[in-house]
Amino acid sequence: MCGIHLIWGKGANEEAIHRLLQLSNHRGPDHKSACSPWPGLWLGANRLKIIDPNPDSDQPFWSADQNYLLIWNGEIYNFKELRTVLKKMGEQFSTVSDTEVLLKYLRIFGEKALPRLKGMFALAFVDLFKKSVLIARDPSGEKPLYFAQNSDTLIVSSETRGIAALIGSSWDVAQVNPYFYLRNPIPGKTFFKKIRAWKPSRYSTISAPSTFRWDSISFQKSSERAHFSSFKKLLDSAVHRQFSADVPVGMMLSGGADSSLLYSIWYRETGKSLPAYTIQVEKKYASKYADATFAKKFTAEIPADHELIYIDQDIFLKNWDDYLHSVDQPIGDSAGFLTWMIGKRAKNSVKVLIGGAGADELWGGYQRHRAFRKYLIQQRFWIKWAPILKNLPLGRERRKFLQAIHPDPHQTFLNFSALQNPDPELMEDYSRIFNKTLPLLKQSLDFDRQVYLTQDVLKILDNALMAHSIEGRSPYLDHDLISLWNDIEDPKILLGKPWIKQYLSEIGLGWIANRKKFGFGLPLQEWFTEGGPVSQRIFSTLRAWAKDHEKLLPKAVRQLCLHPELGAKTQFMTIYNLFLYFSLQQRLYVFYSGFFISCALVLAILNGLAFAMLWPDYPEINQAILYVAAGATFACLTLFNWHVRRQQGGILGRFGFYLCLVSALLLLFSP
Repeated sequence: MCGIHLIWGKGANEEAIHRLLQLSNHRGPDHKSACSPWPGLWLGANRLKIIDPNPDSDQPFWSADQNYLLIWNGEIYNFKELRTVLKKMGEQFSTVSDTEVLLKYLRIFGEKALPRLKGMFALAFVDLFKKSVLIARDPSGEKPLYFAQNSDTLIVSSETRGIAALIGSSWDVAQVNPYFYLRNPIPGKTFFKKIRAWKPSRYSTISAPSTFRWDSISFQKSSERAHFSSFKKLLDSAVHRQFSADVPVGMMLSGGADSSLLYSIWYRETGKSLPAYTIQVEKKYASKYADATFAKKFTAEIPADHELIYIDQDIFLKNWDDYLHSVDQPIGDSAGFLTWMIGKRAKNSVKVLIGGAGADELWGGYQRHRAFRKYLIQQRFWIKWAPILKNLPLGRERRKFLQAIHPDPHQTFLNFSALQNPDPELMEDYSRIFNKTLPLLKQSLDFDRQVYLTQDVLKILDNALMAHSIEGRSPYLDHDLISLWNDIEDPKILLGKPWIKQYLSEIGLGWIANRKKFGFGLPLQEWFTEGGPVSQRIFSTLRAWAKDHEKLLPKAVRQLCLHPELGAKTQFMTIYNLFLYFSLQQRLYVFYSGFFISCALVLAILNGLAFAMLWPDYPEINQAILYVAAGATFACLTLFNWHVRRQQGGILGRFGFYLCLVSALLLLFSP
């Protein structure tokens, strides 16, 4: 696990690459380094040592002949098999790392190597002969990668914050709408205008930083039959591979089907207990948020070094600012905070945490998948009668189902996926994501894999754990399992995770298989409806933003912010998401305000020095310095005012305006 960075073209220098390294130090505190293969190209890597901690495996990693160079983030779980293949071809190795295997494999096979890599990765491979760079991201998007590009420069990094610091990218308010409805930016976009996400499975061999074309990594066809026995075999293999590391490994244990099955397979195979971490909420909410109850029962049967991580309102507020500092852009999911808290507790004991990400998205574990199947079975009926039935007093859940019905199946599934029915114009951005070659039910699962899994689940997993220098792994996203999934179209297999539940029942854990599905998140509905310090802080933040930034907020958002108490019971997730968004905005503009005002103060001090030191003897020089300093002060404050009013408005914008006015008057009436 690492942070990787590349700057190619104008502005590529040692100072810039080291700034990226410094801002991503949490991603790899064990080692960081940078190099320049040729003038105008710099690469750097932060390393978290998981496989082969020997310094010889540090990055950037050069070939023995110095003609090839690799930086990458992730793990290649089949690197030992690839190493055997390379040895048969006459290759020799100086380390036991997957990094050296990956470099040699890419050197020999180039782009054709990518489909054979079973793991998670974001990489940049430099060929000094061809003066080209191969950049790629794994098909599931487990490892993040972002880039900014213009006519003469390409910047690539594992996080947005470093790129934004280099190019000064402004906040993209156009992403508020998709965030409000679907909790994250439009796929391929970020909350920074000039920064884009490198999409999963994309790769490109680039010969110049100004232009490149995309290609996609395809999964190899599964050699297994689409049968339960094949699923068991491949999942066992995935657990064996992904639980292996040269550092301590632990488990994020929810007490639900997905994580419990993974740990059970490991323990049955090895007999070794591992550290396991579970969130425990306040006792009065324990019957609804029952992870701790089920996890304790599970660890009573299957031994683990089990730790409960207690969460209440005071603990949430105490840790909120630290959590916020770890977030590079908002993802509307309170599971991000809980995962961050697990990482905070686990960081002194483990360097790898295993989780159940991907099981629900691939194997139909969410309510929206069952709702969509219900819609598809009687599509004509629902399209005809939903407009009438939705006005009847049928209960909140049935009314929500009926309100989501649309003649277009893709729009219907998007409605099922959103916190509330999105604006129709958003459909244009999301409709192209659906793979129209698949059956409609499979399209919905594939959509979730590309959007919700990548942009929400995996993003917060990486962000929250890497903040504590921990690698997150997801065995359900194993290459071979997804290849098997690609061959399945039977809705009886794709809905409700039947194979996961069958496996649990076979090993005597049927009581977990029968546990009712409940999402991983904070007890927001209870906190907001019952009152207390959390609702007081969040509601006051939303009201203040609605008053100060009225023109920047969509009408629906503004109304909810002005009266959050009215949505506490039904729109609690949206309220939390807006609080996260506004909190990050506030942090950004406090930084900008401090920067610009500091510049203005420095220039004002220069004015004072000019008066005190130069006026008596050199009036002409002093007057020139005074005008330059006053003019610079005015320009600085004008820039501050423009930036804040354009991006945020409100009190800071008005404050900037008055500072500019005072500065202009001083400039006019300077002696």
